[in-house]
Order: sequence, then structure tokens, then C-alpha cells
Amino acid sequence: MSQSSSIFQKKSKEKAFDRDHRKVINFNIAKYNAAVPGGQEQFADLNLARERAKNLKWKAIEVLDQTLENFEANITKRGAKVIWCEDARQANEAILEICKEKNCKTLVKSKSMVTEELHLNDHLAKHNIESVETDLGEYIQQLDGEPPYHIVTPAMHKSREQIAQLFAEKLGTDPNDSAEQLTLTAREKLRQKYMDAEVGVTGANFLIADIGGIAITENEGNARLSCSMPKTHIVVAGIEKVIPSLTDLALFWPLLSSFGTGQRITSYSTVVTGPRQEGETDGPDEMYIILLDNGRTKMLANEKAREALYCIRCGACLNACPVYKNIGGHTYNTTYSGPIGSVITPHLKDMKEWKHLSHASSLCGNCTEVCAVKINLHELLLENRHEAVEEGYAPVVEKISWKLWKTAMLKRGMMNIANGNMKTSFINAVAGAWTRNHSKLKFPKESFNEQWKEKNKK
Repeated sequence: MSQSSSIFQKKSKEKAFDRDHRKVINFNIAKYNAAVPGGQEQFADLNLARERAKNLKWKAIEVLDQTLENFEANITKRGAKVIWCEDARQANEAILEICKEKNCKTLVKSKSMVTEELHLNDHLAKHNIESVETDLGEYIQQLDGEPPYHIVTPAMHKSREQIAQLFAEKLGTDPNDSAEQLTLTAREKLRQKYMDAEVGVTGANFLIADIGGIAITENEGNARLSCSMPKTHIVVAGIEKVIPSLTDLALFWPLLSSFGTGQRITSYSTVVTGPRQEGETDGPDEMYIILLDNGRTKMLANEKAREALYCIRCGACLNACPVYKNIGGHTYNTTYSGPIGSVITPHLKDMKEWKHLSHASSLCGNCTEVCAVKINLHELLLENRHEAVEEGYAPVVEKISWKLWKTAMLKRGMMNIANGNMKTSFINAVAGAWTRNHSKLKFPKESFNEQWKEKNKK
């Protein structure tokens, strides 16, 4: 068993029986479930919109090299600098080099799950550069020393009372503050950080190839401040975020907002096409775009796994997944949790170390049903399991068990040798992981096959 698998099983056991955790998650996801149908009403044909979005992502990914080259050519015309990075180490070093050139002491960051892949905050801290999360949820998590819990709502697992207590401990506020007061406190603290920061880092919801721009959609306005107030703006984005045309945003933005938060459109939708131009009064002096691979081209080369690159990070599959709702986001112990995280992590990292995530699924198919771009997530989870077996990573006990099962199932007589009591004793003996937390399994005295034969004789 891999180290990651051991951690996963230990955390799963803890969270699955944590009733307080489940109460908060169920409350927050219930609010999401209530909002989403209203946001989706804007589509005359929701299924057609999802299908069209999937086809647009397919178009971009199938010719990804050309699409990215178009993006680079168009955005560099307006003075931005594109840096291609193969892995997290290269990306961290590129960002650090820029920060050193600008004598950066404070960096503000927004809308970037991909920097969690890099562990950018820790890397910069080693070089005495303060990296401040400016999304409210991310800011709460940073104060608590935790990574994001959810792709869209990073502090979903925390109640208002827990956040108020955290602010009281870290910022000296009243532990009985309301949600509005807590938000105002965070706003006051962060506004000064924007003023102090020499560098701003954002992610990108989409990279727009035909105009050479980045699209950011948000509800707090902090991404706009992060990319406009500091003199240097760094964008960190995975290479799969590219879409063919600006006109595609008319489809992708409403899909992302309605599936992500239940809104018709998010409060702030911004397209940035470069640093401040001659005659413009706002914007950074310099703009850099880090295009990150970090295992994505390995997925691109896999004809079946490639479909996962269509993901627009709406988080809908997490909210729909019965496993995620029981064990929570931190249990996965990786940047991307839930069904999409279970699909992509073994490819972005190491299949042998992370193959267990593909088994963290009931295969109910609900993730596929709610996916904004119709990724066949539950089928990709099965494909991951198949690839792990093909690569020789299945445990010896599992191989033997399946061989015995196959042999027995192909010979009905062997299945009927043991009576119900013998089967019950054997299964409960080997199924300890199940019976520790569930009632024991009990087989009838006669199998269905035996009962059928007896009935037909009569």
C-alpha cells in the first residue's frame, strides 16, 4: 500500500464518522443545490449547451499546440511575456526570478488553484516573500494554515462560528462577529496588502487564443485588484485552459457560473490582453504568463484520459459526489479533490502512488450527470483502474481473489459446493474492512441457482 493510500484511508475513517463536519458540508451543499436550478434556467436547451461546450474544448485540446501558439503570438503583440514551464519546479523558479527582479517583498494572489499544485506560497516564504491569498475563502484557509477544501469554495467545511473564532485568534476580532463584519475585516486587512504588493499573481479561467487574452470570472473583485494595482502581473495557468475564441465566453462563462455557484453570471468578468498600453491609465507595467504543463501533456497523449482536460473547474462533480460529501476535500491529500481530482491526479502525479483515488467512487455516475462539459467521469475512473492493473500495480491479494472468483463463476458447480453457512463464514472472515463498520453479510442456505432447479423439478 502506498503512503498516499494509507493517509487517505486514515483520513477517510476519521471524516466519515465526524458528524459536525458532515452537518456543515450538507448545509453548504444544500444551499448550492437550491441555487443551481435557477442559474441553469437561462439556457433554452441545457443539454445542447453542455454538448457544444464539450465540442469546443475538444476542438481546442485536439490541436492544443496550435491553439497555444496562437495565444502566445497574439498576447505577446501587446507586450506580455510568455514562459513555458514543464513542471512545478520550473514554474516556481520562474516566478521567484521575476519577484527578485522587482525586489518583491509582498505578493497578492487570486483565482489560482494551479498555484496550489506548485505550493507557491511555501516556495516564496523560503525566500522571505509574503504571498497573500485575497479570495475570502482562500484567505480564511491561509489564516488557518490549511489548503483549499474545494475547487470553488475553499472554506466550505467551516461554519460562520468557526470562521469567527479563527479571526478572533488570528486578527483579534470579536468571536461573535456576523458574516458581514468578518467580510469587512478581511477587506480592511487585504486592501493594505494590495497597496504594498509589488507583484500580483492570478490564475485564468480561460486562455483566449484568437485575441491573446486571459478571462477571469469572480465575485469579489479581488482578481481585478491583484492584476491591476501591483506594477507586475503574473498569470499562472495550465495549458488546458485555452479556448479557441473570445465569442466562446458567451457560452463558457454562464456555464461556469450556473454550475459553479448557481448564478446566471458572476459579479466580475474580466478579459486581460496585456500590460498597460500607451495612453492607458490603469494596469500593470509588465505582464507575464506562465503556461504550465506539469503532467498535462502526458494526459494529452492518453487518448482516453485526454477528455479530463476539458474540465472548466466548476466544482459541480464534487458537490454531487456521495464520497466527497462523506469524507471531504482534505482527505484526498492532493490539489484537486472529488471525482475530477480522482481522475486527473494519477496522471498528473504517479499512477502507482495515487491509483487508490480512482477507487474512491461508488460509480453512481452522478458526477458525469452534473458535469458542465459532459466529461464521462465515472468511465474515466474505471479506465484509471484498468490502466493501473495493466501497468502491474494491482496488489497480489487482489489478483488472486479475482482469479478465484473468475474460476468459480465460470463453473456453477463450484459455487454450489459450499452451503450458505460456509459462504457466510468465509466472506465475513475476509471482508473485515466491510464488517468493521457494517453489519455482517449473510447468505441464504441455498443459492438462487439451487432454488431455481428445485422449483423447476416440482
